[in-house]
Amino acid sequence: MGIKLYNTAIRDKESFKPLNNKKVGMYVCGVTVYDLCHIGHARSAIVFDVLARYLRARGYELTYVRNFTDIDDKIINKAKELGKDTKEIAEYYIKAFYEDMGRLYVERADHEPRATEFIDKMIDMVRILLEKGHAYIADGDVYFSVESFPEYGALSGRKLEDMIAGKRIKVTDKKRHPMDFVLWKSAKPGEPFWDSPWGPGRPGWHLECSVMSCHYLGPSFDIHGGGRDLLFPHHENERAQAICAYGGIFARYWVHNGFVTVESEKMSKSLGNFITIRDALRIYHPQVIRLFLLSRHYRSPIDFSKDAVNDIKSALIKAYRTLEKLEDILGPAEDIKEILLREERSEDFLGRFVDVMDDDLNTAAAVGLLFEKIKEINKKIEEKKGQWKEEISKNRAQLLKAGRILGLFKESPQEFFKEIYEKQLPMDISEIEKLIKQRQEARKKKNWKEADAIRDKLKEMGIILEDTPQGTKWRLDI
Repeated sequence: MGIKLYNTAIRDKESFKPLNNKKVGMYVCGVTVYDLCHIGHARSAIVFDVLARYLRARGYELTYVRNFTDIDDKIINKAKELGKDTKEIAEYYIKAFYEDMGRLYVERADHEPRATEFIDKMIDMVRILLEKGHAYIADGDVYFSVESFPEYGALSGRKLEDMIAGKRIKVTDKKRHPMDFVLWKSAKPGEPFWDSPWGPGRPGWHLECSVMSCHYLGPSFDIHGGGRDLLFPHHENERAQAICAYGGIFARYWVHNGFVTVESEKMSKSLGNFITIRDALRIYHPQVIRLFLLSRHYRSPIDFSKDAVNDIKSALIKAYRTLEKLEDILGPAEDIKEILLREERSEDFLGRFVDVMDDDLNTAAAVGLLFEKIKEINKKIEEKKGQWKEEISKNRAQLLKAGRILGLFKESPQEFFKEIYEKQLPMDISEIEKLIKQRQEARKKKNWKEADAIRDKLKEMGIILEDTPQGTKWRLDI
């Protein structure tokens, strides 16, 4: 069948056919580094991380570019508020971004440029737009003229006349048209600036993504991604200025992920429901957050509610208990170096996984397949029929391959449960292990009363003991 992606530009799914055979260029709008990343940033990063992993697993040679906006009004205001330099603010939050995304198993892009590294190229692009008649100067600012580009609004499905309905241009307004947008801002006192042919200033926000994407991927490339909130005006403006400056078609497939709400409300600091990734990680294991954000189709909205996340947490714990059983029976799983999914048989698990992922990256259906496979494995372990060990070994390998593409099952069961338990344990792990040792000594002395008392004490705290041939194991009753 081949991969199909929903292309916002045509508002439909279409077969994915790269410009250059198996080589794919993908640009995704990154974050503006003036604050900690929130759960909405996590969704976008995880969606495109999975898309990158999947394209590579399907045999494509991917060049993935994701930017940092490190100069912006918000960064300048944050620097003034804290009495710091804008570079210092940007560095701090870029470091925080890597820390947070690393904990969520989001892999780094191939290129992660910063806006301030491309000021000269942005000035060049503004010069080209002026020379071609797509821009004009007004009191030291440079604006893009939307009327010079007949296709303006095509990406977001808007008409220029509808966009300006009810708007009026003030006599004092420097813009010729209400929808014209700034390419170069003249410097204000006390703000960072760069010299340009139009005087000192800094680039407009939309400019950086056009310049950086075309620098790394060329004027025509395959995929441009980002959150749904960026479709207009950011992506519309990116496309307009890039096509007008460089020719080409810019991005061929526009992929947008849906919004994240919190307890059915739009996330907002004023409502007190603004959840940073760090807030979420204090409560939930990183894989719980990742699995939750993949449990709905990427284009659908998703509501970050306690009940929904806890349901995912329970499901993931059950999955890891199955992986723990498999380790007891088969030993640790082999590390997966490389995953290629090409000619998988449609009736096999990986074949079905490919089918749903090929269908517009349907991670929700893929997650469903993972849990079906886990049920199947548990049934084989319980029944112990025929060559069951060989079968569950093969099933585990398939499960881990699919999981790795989704960024799941990255940790061993021991590592996973250690972190899960640390967030909920009523006492230190060392104290639990000390009580278990005391119980073992009591059992050796056939002091069953003391051994049972210790078991009961732990049970009251939600700690369940399991006596196995490999020794006594414990888990939280969750």
